[in-house]
Order: sequence, then structure tokens, then C-alpha cells
Amino acid sequence: MRIFLTIIFILVCIALVVLVLSQQGKDAGLGGLGGVGDTYWSKNKSRSMEGKLVQITAILAAVFFVIAVLLNLNF
Repeated sequence: MRIFLTIIFILVCIALVVLVLSQQGKDAGLGGLGGVGDTYWSKNKSRSMEGKLVQITAILAAVFFVIAVLLNLNF
């Protein structure tokens, strides 16, 4: 069981690194001062590919945390 969790943990780690590196930055730069960053695309990001990457990253981060805790338990 421990070997299986370790393999899954390594795969989740690799996927998490790839997803984090593939996302764009959240800063709006100087355009955020005048409200220029508030566009249709910024309001509907959850439906875009970028929004899906953020959701998948959050899910993988939760899985990472749970597996890390399980691996550190003495069972």
C-alpha cells in the first residue's frame, strides 16, 4: 500500500509542477490601475482553459496534501 501511495504521490507532484508552470501570472500590471483588466474574459475565466487549469491545480494540491499526510502516518 505504501509503495502504491508513493508512486501516486510522485505522479501528482510531477503533474502539479507542470500545471503550475503552464499557468499565466495573475498580475494585471499598470492596466489594473484604470480598470482596464476588467473585461469579459477576466470575468468568465472559470469557463476558459485557464480557469480549468486553476481548478485542476487546486484539486491536485488537495490530493498532494492528503497523500503527504497519509505517507507520514505510521500504519
